[in-house]
Amino acid sequence: MSSGITLSAGVRANLLSLQNTAQLMQTTQNRLATGKKVNSALDNPLNFFSSASLSARASDLSSLLDSMSNGIQTIQAANNGITAVTSLVQQLQATVSQARSDASAGTVVPGAALTLSGTTNTSNATNNKLTFSVANGVAVDINVDPGTTAATMTGTTTAALTGGGGNIRITSADLNSGAAVSVALANGDTLAQAVTKINTALGASAPVQASLDSTNHLVLTSTTGNNISITDAAGNANGTTAELGFTNGQTSTNGVVGTPLTVDQIVSAVNGSAALSTQVKASKDSTGHLVLQNLTATAVGVKGLTAAAVTGKATDTQTLAAGTGGGLSSVRQSLLTQFNALRTQIDKVTGDSGYNGVNLLNGDTLKLNFNENGTSSIDVQTKDTNGNAFAINSTNLGIAASNASEFADNSQLDTLSTNLNTALTALRTQASSLGSSLSVVQTREDFTKAMVNTLQTGSDSLVLADTNQEGANLLALQTRQSLSTTALSLSAQADQAVLSLFQ
Repeated sequence: MSSGITLSAGVRANLLSLQNTAQLMQTTQNRLATGKKVNSALDNPLNFFSSASLSARASDLSSLLDSMSNGIQTIQAANNGITAVTSLVQQLQATVSQARSDASAGTVVPGAALTLSGTTNTSNATNNKLTFSVANGVAVDINVDPGTTAATMTGTTTAALTGGGGNIRITSADLNSGAAVSVALANGDTLAQAVTKINTALGASAPVQASLDSTNHLVLTSTTGNNISITDAAGNANGTTAELGFTNGQTSTNGVVGTPLTVDQIVSAVNGSAALSTQVKASKDSTGHLVLQNLTATAVGVKGLTAAAVTGKATDTQTLAAGTGGGLSSVRQSLLTQFNALRTQIDKVTGDSGYNGVNLLNGDTLKLNFNENGTSSIDVQTKDTNGNAFAINSTNLGIAASNASEFADNSQLDTLSTNLNTALTALRTQASSLGSSLSVVQTREDFTKAMVNTLQTGSDSLVLADTNQEGANLLALQTRQSLSTTALSLSAQADQAVLSLFQ
């Protein structure tokens, strides 16, 4: 709304110039105060929103840097735990090695000898072994009968049945209680069909079965080694049996039945077993009886013999009395105590290897996001060879608490040493996996820092003001304002000349 006051053209021009200068000075002062040339969408919409988007992404990535830093510390804590556990396992190895080299353990006096009252070996194809139950539940088998070679009967033709088929009869001593089994064959049956019909008639569990050999001949086999006979139903010389390649009334030859081992052979087999070399000793006394003696301080069970004879039957059991003496030396006892104490520390170390509530050595999963929308991430976890979570502890490493029996036995100490080597390999594999994950996280952390810097620089370049230029602008505007004020004053003086007419 007009004020109703009339100003001369010169005054109005100078007044407008002052107003424009004041507005420019306000804009320049605002830029100098904020350091930005774009302070709102009104200044430059494109630059303002582009800068805001870049700044927002830089802020999102900056927040991820904290989780990456925590993740790195979590992985390093787990690696510290693996390093400590590795050191403990190496100390366990040294302990086992010292015990193994100690020769001061007591000598075991063998247990009372078990002497069979008879000299027979009645083992057969189904009852043909002695089983010794030695230390740590290990079962050692000694075969005392070579078993029976199966009896077979093979046809000589490959033709299918063409004479109308008919019944055949198969007989064997332990087949169908010695009675013949009838099999109905039909005209046109192939040998494969004949095999199926024969086995169906005999039954899947029968000791006699039919099959085809590599040259497509029909073969009858008796697993018990007894003779097999085959005839036509009517006894025809050129009937169905001939079509199968057999002579009517043909009988196989008995299989070869193995001869049970003699006492001398049993002695050689037992003493020749590496697994029994430090456990059991066999011998034959002057009257030809088998003698077994336990060389350890722990009782040994034996299946397959009675007090009188070797039978090979699992239901016949005897016990070899434990020997005496052979206790741990003071050196090995001390090392055993040390071993178990070191072992307990493994679980304590792994339990203390967590960081910020996450313990990778307990099988926990550490998930780290590398971008703002979560499409790039990594899951860090100790895993076994099948990719399943693997907690690092004494149980999973296969390191059980030891005992006097184990430390008294050199062969068991050797096994224990091998197990410790396996545990070390597993630890090195896990350490390598964690190291790889740590490298990935550190690389992504450096990359994210660089991206945040790039995004922030790009955002600032769109909105930041040049303070040197704005300072020069302000100085120029101040000069312009001073000149405009002087010009306005001169214009006003011209208007004031009319006052002289009233004096």
